Amino acid sequence: MKDFLFPVLAATGFLVVYMTSIFVDLNTGIILFLFSISPIVVLWMVYRVLTADVDSKHTFEERWYEDR
Repeated sequence: MKDFLFPVLAATGFLVVYMTSIFVDLNTGIILFLFSISPIVVLWMVYRVLTADVDSKHTFEERWYEDR
């Protein structure tokens, strides 16, 4: 698996766990703990994706945006 794909999957899994804990009405302390660490998870994902060593075949003038 690519280095930048794991944080995206982990953050998505964290979101699913968080939303599920709200819908099943878990302990409020657990929900608040998950909410309080969610910015750390998102910042970790953003950092790993932005610092990923991915080479593009195109220049900025050819394609200013490339999502693959």
